[in-house]
Amino acid sequence: MRIARYTIGEDPAYGVVQGDGPDAVVMPLQGDPLYLGVRPAGGAPVPLDDVRLLAPVIPRSKVVGIGRNYADHARELGNEVPAEPMMFLVPNTAVGGPGDPVILPPGATEVHYEGELAVVIGKICKDVRIEQALECVFGYTCANDVSARNWQRSDGQWARAKGFDTSCPLGPWIETDLDPAGLRIRTRLDGQVVQDGTTADMIHGVAELIAYASAAFTLLPGDVILTGTPAGVGPVEAGQRVAVDIEGIGVLDNPFLRRR
Repeated sequence: MRIARYTIGEDPAYGVVQGDGPDAVVMPLQGDPLYLGVRPAGGAPVPLDDVRLLAPVIPRSKVVGIGRNYADHARELGNEVPAEPMMFLVPNTAVGGPGDPVILPPGATEVHYEGELAVVIGKICKDVRIEQALECVFGYTCANDVSARNWQRSDGQWARAKGFDTSCPLGPWIETDLDPAGLRIRTRLDGQVVQDGTTADMIHGVAELIAYASAAFTLLPGDVILTGTPAGVGPVEAGQRVAVDIEGIGVLDNPFLRRR
């Protein structure tokens, strides 16, 4: 099931996306399905082409990022592969939606794209065991963990480098019926494939990441875990577009602009 958050010029609404291509429609839901469940609103379907898709979730609590979770990506940046998941936090103000511009702030002189699978948590979980971790998942979406490398080097931590406003676009919707193992992840820069990997190459899988994160933080409905990026990251400049395409989910496409 593909659950979208959208607007037709008024307040945000939620719906289930049905069909593909020009025949795709959104079936309206009653309220936020993270909290109310999937309850049809009974309204007429809305053509997908007539809505503006928004970030499918705005985390009320946190985005948990995972660094260096693909060995080939760690190697391409000259880093060691960590023995345990390397976690960092991203503020919810960094989250944007499909089509929203990523605004490069002054001083961010070396910015990279990072296509990633994002996990949306569906219920409160704390100290969850790996065997039960996937029961905490509401669904999956695409993410671009945009990173200012010069700030990563200069700051000694990643809050500014990975947490500036608009640096974490999510979308286009949440897919609730998906096995996260072995999904192909491709990232395109201005239409050119620059990343082509698979979640099968994760060092720590989705269930392990949820269990590990929940040992440190109570995970709440709507929290998001970014699961790391495969090799092929590289610079993106203002005026370019980045599209993250994940098998079984869809495409997250964002333009990049420079804030003066």
